[in-house]
Amino acid sequence: MSLPVLGWKEVLKALRKKGFYATRQSGSHIIVENGEGLWTAIPRKNELGKGLLLKIMSDCSITKKEFLSLL
Repeated sequence: MSLPVLGWKEVLKALRKKGFYATRQSGSHIIVENGEGLWTAIPRKNELGKGLLLKIMSDCSITKKEFLSLL
């Protein structure tokens, strides 16, 4: 399973399904968190690299399979 090339809006939409919500913006990054203390920053870019997507998934404790199902 390979990760597709995604933009920040698609990633934010997928994380919302998992219970994350945007709390603030710091420069060009949107900070999202859930009620359990997990958080990550999503840069507002049209194409997010695979390494960055893996880091976002790690920060949110989401597996690759689970993330792909949220898309």
